[in-house]
Amino acid sequence: MSKLQMRFALVLAGLSAPTLRREEGQTFVEYAMILALIGVALVGALTFLHNQIAAVYSTVASAV
Repeated sequence: MSKLQMRFALVLAGLSAPTLRREEGQTFVEYAMILALIGVALVGALTFLHNQIAAVYSTVASAV
């Protein structure tokens, strides 16, 4: 693909060459991936510890 074709395709897509060099969007994606990983780890931990957490709540409820 020639440079002219590439620029034309970018213009049709609403992008420009300087837009592709910006790095702010990459940082956002990295933070989103970290948050997704934390979410998956949290769901896994809560699933694994479900019985222990339920036991603690039952103990507290019976003490009150």
